[in-house]
Amino acid sequence: MTDLAVPLLDVRSDTVTRPTAAMRRAMADAEVGDDVLDGDPTTRRLEALVAERLGKERALFFPSGSMANQAAIWVQSAPGTEILLDADAHIIHWEIAATAALCGVQVRPIRGATSVFRAPDLLAGIRAPSIHAVEPSMVCLENTHNGAGGAVTPLHALLELTAVARGVNLPVHLDGARLWNAAVATGTSLADFAACADTVMVSFSKGLGAPVGACLVGSADVITRAHRVRKRFGGGMRQSGILAAGALYGVEHHFDRLAEDHEAAKYLAHLVNGVGGAKVVMPDTNIVMIDLPSPRADDVVARAAALGVRLSKWHNSRVRAVTHLDAPIGLIAEHGPKIAQALSDVLA
Repeated sequence: MTDLAVPLLDVRSDTVTRPTAAMRRAMADAEVGDDVLDGDPTTRRLEALVAERLGKERALFFPSGSMANQAAIWVQSAPGTEILLDADAHIIHWEIAATAALCGVQVRPIRGATSVFRAPDLLAGIRAPSIHAVEPSMVCLENTHNGAGGAVTPLHALLELTAVARGVNLPVHLDGARLWNAAVATGTSLADFAACADTVMVSFSKGLGAPVGACLVGSADVITRAHRVRKRFGGGMRQSGILAAGALYGVEHHFDRLAEDHEAAKYLAHLVNGVGGAKVVMPDTNIVMIDLPSPRADDVVARAAALGVRLSKWHNSRVRAVTHLDAPIGLIAEHGPKIAQALSDVLA
């Protein structure tokens, strides 16, 4: 079996990327200060750049996207209410019930007629006012949508969702962990996407290749309150400029190259689609979901690992591969056939 410490190809997630040599130098040379006491200069530069790119008043650096999402929910919802989200949203499935445990808010999953919910689905999911029913306090969107295979919700559909939310006076948060990918894939600007929401989270530790971090953007008032919540959650960092420098480098140097990841994902999708009866959700961006004809995900992952390729199990009948900075199309072309072999070996 191939040593899993050094796989030939690791496509479990774009979070496995390692800082490039140039990014490491930028981090090592970063100008720093105590961000909790009086601000870190490199972190301030990152926040200013992200706020400008997304067309918002302010940005705040967080250790993780999950913490930034939860801070947005804390400041814009209210305990004892519910937030409305797509049924397969990251906030529901992969943030270990933080909305309930931290914010005292329940989630109302909205199942869309397609892979990602749209405005008619949201409108139908809003409860009629009643003293017997929980009140909504917020709508959360996700773009790209992880669970739907990195699917992009186009700008017109986001605008329609936002119109529904604002029509009933609900603030909107956008989980834009991979919003960078959505912008590159569609040509829509980050600012146009961000204009659809009151707050937006963007992550640096996925396609942009930074080791740590996310930003929450919004109005000055909301971000001031989010700053207090970050402190409450334990997210205040001292010389955070070392981390922010990696994120800053990623924004400035790795954004445009995301198109390469999208091409690599399409190549891989066509390579494995149909093998052993597997069906691929054709990717909009860099996530390739492979649906199996039987619940053999553990076996496929294990067989691929034995061949030197690391995949992730999504659920018993689905595995996921994500292309990224350390899994360029050349490596996909060289080692992607091993994924096809693993599918064939297990499913034949």
